[in-house]
Amino acid sequence: MAVSNMSTTGVISLHNPTVAFTTPPNYAARLSELLTLNAYNPLWCPTLLVQPTPSTLTPYLSPHSLDPFSAIAFTSRTAIQAFLQAATPLSEPLLPSSGPILTLAALGKDSELLDNDFISRICSNSERVRVLVPLTATPSALAAALGEGGGRKVLCPVPRVVGLKEPPVVPGFLRDLRASGWVPVRVEAYETRWAGPRCAQGIVRASEEGGLGAVVFTSSAEVEGLLNSLREFGLGFGDLRTRCPRLVVAAHGPVTAAGAKRLGVEVDVVSSKFDSFDGVVDVLNVTLAKFRD
Repeated sequence: MAVSNMSTTGVISLHNPTVAFTTPPNYAARLSELLTLNAYNPLWCPTLLVQPTPSTLTPYLSPHSLDPFSAIAFTSRTAIQAFLQAATPLSEPLLPSSGPILTLAALGKDSELLDNDFISRICSNSERVRVLVPLTATPSALAAALGEGGGRKVLCPVPRVVGLKEPPVVPGFLRDLRASGWVPVRVEAYETRWAGPRCAQGIVRASEEGGLGAVVFTSSAEVEGLLNSLREFGLGFGDLRTRCPRLVVAAHGPVTAAGAKRLGVEVDVVSSKFDSFDGVVDVLNVTLAKFRD
């Protein structure tokens, strides 16, 4: 994915601070655009790569395969995209027009992908499908919003993590579902891979020249990917702070912040509005405003 307005390194600009972000390609354009609109110089250094694996979803997309399920719980935008990619070639909707309600649950702005086109691929009768979006955009809130399962099945398209330790988010989500009486069926709908030993190169170069104003993380796996790459350069995260004493570390929500802390990276600001990237940009605006005076 091409992302416009990418930064070249140099001495930090007080009026257009360079903000590095480590999101995978499928999220990069959205965050880059927001940063640019807010007068930042975006520096995209993806530490993760994602790849849908439609074949793993195929067994759940054949006729009647979804009948035993009362819900599908999507904990990421990528999961929805992977499901749609797998379902698009099918000539018929996955469910007949009559039958019990199927709940589609998603987080924040990810739910915008559960539009009429998506629902029509599930069932021709839209009244059979209910979209559920928790007020708080976290997997634990999603599990709570689904309520008591009563032994019902919920399909959970989640990532297969390759080259990194699996963050505790998905196992915790499945555990929450079980505690509420659901029977979660985990299906690895896409792969999340480390982007490789050189993925931190842009951030390293910017820090060498003192040109790094902030780093934004949108998942704890991104943090681990960056740390792994920094080690390849003989560096730790503390070295970035030494080179750039005003460096601000921002996390997209408390789940990401907790994951970063678990990995030894202290977060300076955490977005309280994390159903979209607007929240993390808002907290950057407040924190970096003093450097723009």
